Amino acid sequence: RAVLAPQVEVKPVSFPRVLHAEWIKLWSLRSTYWTIFATLAAMVLFAVMLGVAANVAGEEGGPDGVMAIGIGYYFAQVVVAVLGVLTITGEYSTGMIRSTLAAVPTRLSALAAKAVVVAAVGFVLGVVGVALAYLASYPLFGSEGAASLADPEVRRIFWGSGLYLAGVGVLGLGVGAILRHTAGAVTIILGVLLMLPSLWQLLMATSDWFLRSLPYLPSLAGERIAAPVIPDSGAEGIQALGPWAGFGVFMVYAALTLVVAALLLRRRDA
Repeated sequence: RAVLAPQVEVKPVSFPRVLHAEWIKLWSLRSTYWTIFATLAAMVLFAVMLGVAANVAGEEGGPDGVMAIGIGYYFAQVVVAVLGVLTITGEYSTGMIRSTLAAVPTRLSALAAKAVVVAAVGFVLGVVGVALAYLASYPLFGSEGAASLADPEVRRIFWGSGLYLAGVGVLGLGVGAILRHTAGAVTIILGVLLMLPSLWQLLMATSDWFLRSLPYLPSLAGERIAAPVIPDSGAEGIQALGPWAGFGVFMVYAALTLVVAALLLRRRDA
């Protein structure tokens, strides 16, 4: 008597299903939860520290509420960049990338889904982090010194922090996909975000080109959407970009990195 094999329903590999799979993989890692905790803790901690400093300084020109909620992105970007790197390099280190690419033969859908997931997490972290920083620092600054939610600059910092951290996560993902090695990718992305501006400032003494190009560096351009507005003194002839123009330049870097990563993903073996 013939034995009938059980019927298995086979569904096509669609982008929403790939996106759902990447979402599950991200939240199955303990590093994701540690990343979220470290990001939110850093943003709240520095807001509280500036609130305490404002109380100590009194009326002697200490930090204000806008600065308190607008500085957290600088420290949060480190953690979000590492999360973006680990999203792809973790699969290469464990060999899971072979299963991922076998399930998604087009490959580009998997990379795009990772980018969407990382960007979404980075955006929510930025907005929630600023909100928590605002709530934590408000009692320290009081109603007069705290940031006003009716201020357009404050609203820009709220949403801009999310946009910037989303871009940082995508940039980290692109670098990780290109290098496929966690240590190397983390070193590169943190060097670009944190060390490159300092190196550029040292090189400004050698050529005016470094002076003119300084505002177009990835981190200096991108942070304009999230950072409090600092009056431009015109020092050394540096013309800072506007918030949206700077964010646009930053996203060009992120997009180009992701395009290179996509091309290499199609051509290289897992």
